[in-house]
Amino acid sequence: MLIERTRSMSPGKSSGKMRPDCFLNLTENCPLTRPGSGKDVWHLEFEAVSSSFSLFQSIHYDVGDVLEVLPSQDPVAVDAFMKRCNLNPEAYITVQPSKKENSMGDTNHAPDIPVKLKTFVELTMDIASASPRRYFFEIMSNFASAQHEKERLQYFASPEGRDDLYQYNQKERRTVLEVLEDFPSVQMPLEWLVQLIPPLKTRAFSISSSNSAHPNQVHLTVSVVSWTTPYKRTRKGLCSTWLAGLDPQQRVLIPAWFHKGSLPSPSPSVPLILIGPGTGCAPFRGFVEERALQSKSGPTAPVLFFFGCRNEENDFLYRDFWLSHLQSGGVLSEDKGGGFYVAFSRDQPQKVYVQHKMREQSTKIWNLLAGGAAVYIAGSANKMPSDVLAALEEIISLEGGVTKEVAARWIHALEKSGKYHVEAWS
Repeated sequence: MLIERTRSMSPGKSSGKMRPDCFLNLTENCPLTRPGSGKDVWHLEFEAVSSSFSLFQSIHYDVGDVLEVLPSQDPVAVDAFMKRCNLNPEAYITVQPSKKENSMGDTNHAPDIPVKLKTFVELTMDIASASPRRYFFEIMSNFASAQHEKERLQYFASPEGRDDLYQYNQKERRTVLEVLEDFPSVQMPLEWLVQLIPPLKTRAFSISSSNSAHPNQVHLTVSVVSWTTPYKRTRKGLCSTWLAGLDPQQRVLIPAWFHKGSLPSPSPSVPLILIGPGTGCAPFRGFVEERALQSKSGPTAPVLFFFGCRNEENDFLYRDFWLSHLQSGGVLSEDKGGGFYVAFSRDQPQKVYVQHKMREQSTKIWNLLAGGAAVYIAGSANKMPSDVLAALEEIISLEGGVTKEVAARWIHALEKSGKYHVEAWS
């Protein structure tokens, strides 16, 4: 209720419900990549400790669903922000739209129940991850007491200073706290800070488990986001860094919401062609778990899975899991009509990607497509989805003896019939 009440006060636009579906507690975390591999990917397992689905029942989700979590901000950064802005962390506040906004028909105002100021900052204001917008610098200039700071802020807010602001702010991904610390003479009132600081957003992850196989649990595959700015400053993603750094021995309650993703749960009678390089394999781990469970109680259709990574030794995510289902009688085994094919892009002089492995298995793919298979694609939104689409068009053209144009229409028909799904992220 505190989270719902606090976040409903925030002026930041937020879609969906404010009250979490449940609270999760981390029970297991293990690295999936080797140190120095250039990737930092973790397998995380959570259990639900309380749920709003029902007082007595556990959580429920389908394979292909998405979990949103509200990240916790660094307490040191929050304390530094409170100190920098001369805010009393023990004070209680309420936040409401102005009379002008209410007169314009805004009836969705926050309740008149005060919350602690520090709690409001922690739950709603992204002070140490997101970069402020140009308008933030314009308003800051009005509260700068040092002339040189005022002039610099006014320049940043001007059309002439747009490029320099981009270099200083967006390119370096400076946080609100860093910007405020760079202009120490600025003392902005809380009313302005609440309106201008970017809202703390939930982060979405593809669920990598089957609820049927793991009742009251949810698993995630998390890649820790990290990059270097032009000025050689190391930046890390707020949520992924926090999740990977959690200790299962410490009981940390994580607010979470379940949502439908763009990969609908398939019927066990539908053959599957899954393409998921890198962390794109996450939802398909759940798909394979679910189908393995279904196969124990009845016949299931074949599954082909195409996975890709850089090196077999460094970032072959869930290697033992896939290979266990490749064994005789397994969901991915050849005797079940399935298959598991891996593209190691950096293990040989020429680059090999999932689309190359797909072309090698063109007959198998065509046979499954002809038998009513559904295609699921997940992973990076750069070139991968379009490269996979091109490979599928080639396979249909080659094996079906039709032109590329007919093959493209064939895939379009698949999409319209709900048998071609893509979940891609940047």
